Amino acid sequence: MLKTSAITLALSLIVFSTPQQAEDQRVIVTNKGLPPSQLPTPQDMGKGGGDQDSSTTSQQPRGIKKIELPDMGDSSGTLISPAEEKEFGEEFFRSLHAQITINQDAEIQEYIQSIGQKLAANSDSPGHPFHFFVVMENDINAFAGPGGYIGVNSGLITMTEAESELASVMAHEISHVTQRHLFRAAEAAGRLTIPSAAGMLAAILLGTQSPQMGQAAIMAIMGGSIQFQINFTRENEEEADRVGMQTLAASRYDPRSMPTFFERLQQATRFYGQGVPEFLRTHPVTESRISDTRGRAETYPYKQYPDSLGYLLTKAKIRVLSDANTGAAAEYFQSRLNLGTPEQRAVARYGMGLLDLKAEKFKEAETIFQTLAHEYPEQPQYATAFARTAFDAHNYPVAANRYQKLVEQFPDNDAIKLEYITALLKTDKADLARNKLLSLNPQMQRLPNYWQLLAQAYSDLHQPAESHRFLAEYYYAMGQTQDAILQIRLAQESKGLNFQLSSILNERLNYFFSQEIEAKRKK
Repeated sequence: MLKTSAITLALSLIVFSTPQQAEDQRVIVTNKGLPPSQLPTPQDMGKGGGDQDSSTTSQQPRGIKKIELPDMGDSSGTLISPAEEKEFGEEFFRSLHAQITINQDAEIQEYIQSIGQKLAANSDSPGHPFHFFVVMENDINAFAGPGGYIGVNSGLITMTEAESELASVMAHEISHVTQRHLFRAAEAAGRLTIPSAAGMLAAILLGTQSPQMGQAAIMAIMGGSIQFQINFTRENEEEADRVGMQTLAASRYDPRSMPTFFERLQQATRFYGQGVPEFLRTHPVTESRISDTRGRAETYPYKQYPDSLGYLLTKAKIRVLSDANTGAAAEYFQSRLNLGTPEQRAVARYGMGLLDLKAEKFKEAETIFQTLAHEYPEQPQYATAFARTAFDAHNYPVAANRYQKLVEQFPDNDAIKLEYITALLKTDKADLARNKLLSLNPQMQRLPNYWQLLAQAYSDLHQPAESHRFLAEYYYAMGQTQDAILQIRLAQESKGLNFQLSSILNERLNYFFSQEIEAKRKK
């Protein structure tokens, strides 16, 4: 069995559109340092979405029983332990931040987490930990990484025409994780000969310098066994479709959305020429695959599955964030101001308001959002945008007041809490901001800007050691280890360090150094 510590090299396989079996080499990487999951939390130190029905009642298809698949596991039982998988997943996610743009918008993150966790709860492994995130790339792609980390590109989200289509892609990726396809692919790679394994690692190294040469080298090395690998991948895809559709139906999304989205992807390929979307390279869509999923979907009772307003608003926001000031987004929303249901027309107005806010047309944006918030008082996105307009216009006391009312109205909305905390820091209420940061749920604490806000709070409280400590965690989460080391050193130079904080700083410095040495060894 081949093992390697080349984390960032393996990650290059995602970016360079190399074969699926090479991408899946990621799962055999381990890291023996102290991972972020084992960090002493700020709490330990004291002061030093989707709007659809969340019921999990399964919708059973007519005439067939739910397929109960065995736990595939790892045939060797020695590939990777659960603790190592968790550790590697965290390292995988951190490394991604250094290579691609991960969405940091709390509203978008909360929505993608809500739909993902709803699907995961209805999967065949409801206890498996998952973390869902949006990659701000226009390419049509989604992928499952180690440790239950699942990414969806913004381009794929805006391409979907229904929430169930987005859910179908995410259910498919969840099934890759629950059926342990990454590990089974790694086992297949482990059966390579030593020269082939060494050649594969060399090809990965080459791929970090030249994507074209790297891919050519990988193809040459794998030439003798490529047919086995293709069949293996197709088997994975069929299984992920089958299990994913069960998850989709159990979560009360439309099973027919899976073949519908596949058909649209297949039709779109004729317009791409050589630039076929990454999702189609790693998830080949064939006529037989569409036919199989269509046949399975038809066994479920037909019903209407309306989109949640959260989905429509999230897609609108992503469209604005992805707009390169070409006017395409404005044209899109303008053309829909008088189309569809009142809710759909409201979403178009919301999109226009976001474009005004992006262009710093604060009065126009405020008028739109205030009206929408009055018309839809139970929809937090409209009122949040109204508060955000005051914040972006530097009217911080007004913004903080609006956010405070929203927190009281929507006490479980962590996205609003995070924006409120930002406003508190702008109004010299650092102590309150820090306390609220420490009370956020663990999912929100995965966001790098959580550490950044915590560092700002401690800076405002005149506690430089803690400020540098948490700024180091921000840089590390963003994949910038050298900057993290610098911040730890600055923290160690602070006066009045107690034994506990000194120990934590020494431990983190040693860990960051080990990561930097390992990274240099890969180059």
